[in-house]
Amino acid sequence: MVRLTRAQREAVFRVFQRDWPNYITPRSRHVGAQCKHCGQWSSPDVVKCASGNYRRFRALIQPAFGDSCVMLPWKGMWLGIEADGYTHS
Repeated sequence: MVRLTRAQREAVFRVFQRDWPNYITPRSRHVGAQCKHCGQWSSPDVVKCASGNYRRFRALIQPAFGDSCVMLPWKGMWLGIEADGYTHS
């Protein structure tokens, strides 16, 4: 596993949330569905969950060449995440 800065870890989690929007943290998520129009959750309840999905997602991270940037394959493209958390494709 590649060592990440805190800003990189937060950026990776934000990319993870694009596919799994009900996750609040890697270990907690909302119960129910999110409204497509207003963004509100159908249930305010939060449950603890296993972090397996997030761990598999983080395992995809690869180091970039001679740089503090890391690379993450996502939806058919590579995302670069800089040490300060800036994400670019």
